[in-house]
Amino acid sequence: MSQSPSNKFDKQIKRLIVETCQHPRDSFERKSGLTKLIQTITQSKKLWYSYNPFYEDALQQTWLYFCRNLCEANTGKKYDPNQSQVITWLNSYLKYRLFSFQQEIQQQNEKKVSLSPIREETTTDPIQQIPATPEIPPILEETLNWVKNDPGGELSSIHIKKRPDITCQVLILRRLPPPTDWKTLEAEFNCSYSTLANFYKRQCRPRLRQFALTQGFLE
Repeated sequence: MSQSPSNKFDKQIKRLIVETCQHPRDSFERKSGLTKLIQTITQSKKLWYSYNPFYEDALQQTWLYFCRNLCEANTGKKYDPNQSQVITWLNSYLKYRLFSFQQEIQQQNEKKVSLSPIREETTTDPIQQIPATPEIPPILEETLNWVKNDPGGELSSIHIKKRPDITCQVLILRRLPPPTDWKTLEAEFNCSYSTLANFYKRQCRPRLRQFALTQGFLE
């Protein structure tokens, strides 16, 4: 009896996880395995999707979390195949990550209109607080190299009107995991959050998506 597409996919993912995690962290084989897993999961179209404007940011954080906690517990609890399928695990974190972004923006907006003293509160999970580390997931490493090298100079030439200092290249680098929050960028560039976010949505995200398509990270 032939296997259903779902069972075939589940077995393929389990096999890739076992093969990937048997290699040392930071090894070429581990990075290649993680890249293959990301491509396979993405192409399966089983990953939860939303048209929310912060979805791409949440997805980047989810892949970062995936790479850091699939084989070992680094920034969260290690993935346990006995508790859930990897897709269920990822979708749960992705939804939470998106909710966290929405809460962060809501709190920033509330602080802007509040006239009372502001008391800093920690409302995000530990992954958002960790600094950049030498352990860079392959999908992020390739994207980072592409943005920095900027083949053709497109990313460094497209900028906010009358602000040549705020280019696609600059903004993408600041929003890649771990992302700099919009409130900090607003103060740093002396440019409104709405202007920065709209430019990122119109000019940066489409180019990031196109790069992901050409690399096989999206389908």
